[in-house]
Amino acid sequence: MQKLLLFIDKVSTWVGQAFSWLIVALTLLVSWEVISRRFFDSPHAFTFDAMIMMYGTLFMMAGAYTLSKNGHVRGDVLYGFFSPRLQAGLDLALYLLFFIPGIIALVWAGYYFAADSWAIKEHSSVTADGPPLYHFKTVIPIAGAMILLQGMVEIVRCVVCLQQGAWPSRMEDVEEVDVAKLKEMVHVKDEDIAALASIGKGAAK
Repeated sequence: MQKLLLFIDKVSTWVGQAFSWLIVALTLLVSWEVISRRFFDSPHAFTFDAMIMMYGTLFMMAGAYTLSKNGHVRGDVLYGFFSPRLQAGLDLALYLLFFIPGIIALVWAGYYFAADSWAIKEHSSVTADGPPLYHFKTVIPIAGAMILLQGMVEIVRCVVCLQQGAWPSRMEDVEEVDVAKLKEMVHVKDEDIAALASIGKGAAK
């Protein structure tokens, strides 16, 4: 079971990392458009729509990845003080009451939303000759299905935690910087940092 959970984690991670490259493409597109407008007086009408679609695709396709890393925003004011079993029970109730119905509705409505868009070969109406939208709208049910699959994994984790009293492991990815390890790697001591700080203060005076 744990291997299956980690495999789905890997799929969500791979998809999220693959679509994260849209950030680079979006940065290049915006930079190119700014240069084109400012220096060559040659704006492009499709750029606004393209930026929205690229960011929207990134935002939606990163949902399962973020869920697999337990990275979605939650109110940790009290939650962090709860025991693992209480956390799992609360998560399980919220998944069953709100998450599952909401995501199923997203996939269901998103499918028909995309199907209608394909049927009429929908284009953006922001400009006179706007780019097609049906490819972009197809992302909605696909992203919803990915999040639903990852949500089922999280529900299983909640059940395992309720049974065992501890959260099962999940796939690690990006970690926060460990300052102590960083100091050790670059051979920097606290007194060295203090000496540099005092030199900086002296220079400021």
